[in-house]
Amino acid sequence: MQRLDGKTALVTGAGSGIGQAIAQRLAADGARVAILDIDMDATRVTEQRVHDAGGAALSIAADIGDFGAVQAAVQATRDRLGPVAILVNNAGWDRIQPFADNPPELWDRLIHINLKGPIHCCRAVLDDMRGLGSGRIISISSDAARVGSTGEAVYAACKGGIISFSKTLAREVARNQITVNVVCPGPTDTRLLDEVRSGPDGARIIDAMTRGIPLRRLGQPDDVAGAVSYFASPDACFVTGQVLSVSGGLTMAG
Repeated sequence: MQRLDGKTALVTGAGSGIGQAIAQRLAADGARVAILDIDMDATRVTEQRVHDAGGAALSIAADIGDFGAVQAAVQATRDRLGPVAILVNNAGWDRIQPFADNPPELWDRLIHINLKGPIHCCRAVLDDMRGLGSGRIISISSDAARVGSTGEAVYAACKGGIISFSKTLAREVARNQITVNVVCPGPTDTRLLDEVRSGPDGARIIDAMTRGIPLRRLGQPDDVAGAVSYFASPDACFVTGQVLSVSGGLTMAG
């Protein structure tokens, strides 16, 4: 028997990268997975990969910054796969740029996706989880929230907000046997890193970043998916309000 048999998981930003790896891992663990992304074509790619591996999945296109769209996505998941027992807030977006050069429109977009989005998703699934008498909420933050990161001031603020929000929510919903935890990836080989790689001095930046990681490699999406799988599993039933860095040892401070 797989660890998540009979559970329904909703993974945001699951059309590619870390989200895709998480969706595939939870499906491999036995969960039915709702794959949510703003890009419907991308969700269908992930859905097909899950189906090819013998899993059950549903594609949903939605902007997580729109609470009504999130509520509709949760309802669609409930109707097709069952009530949401596992939520993974993975969707995020960033643009690396010094804060003094940020236009206010950039702040708004960063907050819309990285802070309001996960808050919307958490509220939309809480009634299902309370009805089930249990639940797992796992949010993907960033080590930028823990130690800061040049060129990511507002992004880091949003991700830091998710850590504080998650710890508070963990206290509020513990009586319902719902756990709330956070995974903070370090530098991970995704499309965002590809943007850095393609920019001026990209190869030098990536090389310096890699040399700064004690394990001497960039993270891979599957590394993050493994941490999420743990928090979603019965093994983590007594773990809540925690923040786990998945960074190859880059940030070891508490």
